[in-house]
Amino acid sequence: MLNASHKIDVHAHFVPSTLIQYVRKGLAPQGITLDESTPGTSCLCFDYGLKVRPFFDKLTDLDNRWVEMDRQGISIQILQGWTDIFGYQMPIKSGAAWHRVMNECLLETTTRYPQKLAALVSLPLQNAEQSAKELEYGILEGKAIGAVVAANVCGINLGESALDPVWETAEKLNVPIFIHPDQPIPTIRSKNFRLNAIAHYTYDTTITVGSLIFSGVLDRFPNLKLILAHGGGYFPYQLGRFDRIYRNKEMPTTSQETPSFYVDRFYYDTLLHHSEALKFLAKIVGYDRILLGSDYPFPPADHDPLQSLANASFTNSQVEQIGYTNITHAFPNYNMQ
Repeated sequence: MLNASHKIDVHAHFVPSTLIQYVRKGLAPQGITLDESTPGTSCLCFDYGLKVRPFFDKLTDLDNRWVEMDRQGISIQILQGWTDIFGYQMPIKSGAAWHRVMNECLLETTTRYPQKLAALVSLPLQNAEQSAKELEYGILEGKAIGAVVAANVCGINLGESALDPVWETAEKLNVPIFIHPDQPIPTIRSKNFRLNAIAHYTYDTTITVGSLIFSGVLDRFPNLKLILAHGGGYFPYQLGRFDRIYRNKEMPTTSQETPSFYVDRFYYDTLLHHSEALKFLAKIVGYDRILLGSDYPFPPADHDPLQSLANASFTNSQVEQIGYTNITHAFPNYNMQ
């Protein structure tokens, strides 16, 4: 049984090799193929025009993961897939089939290692009803502990997408939804200097958070649990500007309160790479809203997330809260082994 000395990473990515083999054998839903024309690389291709950057060993391999978790002092990783391959532009039927395959492969892995891994299922957000069904499948049958969605659906913010059946189901099941930014094809202004990863991802989160607040989603679903990647994008650090625009009544909004009122409706991971920024996040949102996150194994990952907490001069009790206790509130149905 886990206890407070154990630490849990809520932001880690994994693509099972079984999923790649499934596509390689031609068993994937129509519209998905694998490009292996370059020796040593495998790239997923969607027939609507997207070719995803290559898979890499640490994303698909478990042996490296065990070593890295031990080195970091992480007891459990809560795994999510890779938003680049969620395929929201696929037709509804094939998109739903694709997410079922992805989730079955992920859940097969986490079921084999329940003492070290847990799963967030992905949802075919091109259709809210199918997404709600997939969420119920993942939680009730697959024993996942939550879900992950991209921060936009084909360029449309989550708060401006017709997703109420998804939010209602998550609230009913009492499970969190992790919102992860997504921009597999960089915009013209962010294509150089890795600005897509530096700025556009955090922008993607910020914009969708604003839409969730101003469209009234958080008012309609007061018990909805949402987790934000990368310290919440710019939202916690621009609360004053959010509130100023709201008070100016510059646009129609259905939110009942100022944006800063909703700051504790979200959980925020620790992935900020700067001790002062992390301390500021804790001051703004409170230690009880922060969860440990590494973004393993992508290049911008925090390779020592517990040391990041130490660098921010967090006390032992605060580290315990962020690395363990808050998990029990964010994931109330998670029966930790």
